[in-house]
Amino acid sequence: MEQQPSRNRRTVIRDYVQLTKPGILRSNVVAAFAGFWLASRWQIDWLLMAATLAGTTLVMASSCVVNNLLDRDLDARMARTKKRALPSGRIPVRHAAVYAAALGLAGMLILLAVNVQAALLGLFGMFVYIVIYTYWLKRRSPLSTFMGAFSGAVPPAIGYVAAAGTMDAGGWLLALILFLWQPPHFWALGIMRRDDYREAGFKILPVVRGVRRTQWQMIPYVLLLLPSCALLTRFGYTGSLFLAVSLLAGAVWLFVCIGGLVGRDAVRWAKRAFLMSIYYLMIIPLAIVLDTVKA
Repeated sequence: MEQQPSRNRRTVIRDYVQLTKPGILRSNVVAAFAGFWLASRWQIDWLLMAATLAGTTLVMASSCVVNNLLDRDLDARMARTKKRALPSGRIPVRHAAVYAAALGLAGMLILLAVNVQAALLGLFGMFVYIVIYTYWLKRRSPLSTFMGAFSGAVPPAIGYVAAAGTMDAGGWLLALILFLWQPPHFWALGIMRRDDYREAGFKILPVVRGVRRTQWQMIPYVLLLLPSCALLTRFGYTGSLFLAVSLLAGAVWLFVCIGGLVGRDAVRWAKRAFLMSIYYLMIIPLAIVLDTVKA
């Protein structure tokens, strides 16, 4: 049946955009921006930064499309995802595959123009997210979240190495912060959507080990964020404002996580913890921009 042109055009554009998981892309762009800015020390090459962010976005968008392709059968079982374009058949699999390939190729070419290190990091991030996280572990083991966090640590590393040409302590610490951020962020979402994930067959920690075990396991990650941020200031990459803001944000998130151990409504608590993780990811780059030590 032929669709109305206006509706068809809008629907197709929206469906292809949603295949790239815009929420994940936004967090990746913010992280890459933070890495670039920290390495630049206020001496910003705006064209290089634009290329870095564009390449990172395209590479991660490609990975997200492949993730949707590989998970389409499981997504069809979840109330939250069964109406997505691939499970519902609105976008053919072959079209999505071509789309992913085009995004990935464009992103890699841009990152190669930035520098080889950035391109290699982009390739590493794609491999971890697609092969190790999505294809290998997501359906088999709760370790998938831990391993997937390595791909989430790549965007700030790309940004940093694009500006600095190398990875030093500042780049590694920022990558560590993004690595530590991801498991408690995702586990909070997993507790909120535990029934959906269980129905679909995803072997995430709240499904396999339960809510209480997940709550306990979130705490060390959030706790380790405090010294990780403090080391950026200790080594001279940021100043006292960043130190104060990052410690306060981390302490509030930690307080929220510990509160889950004494609360009774796990889903309501998980929503607070999830929102706090989003706020944290917004606050840290902003604090870096405001307080990066000038060269």
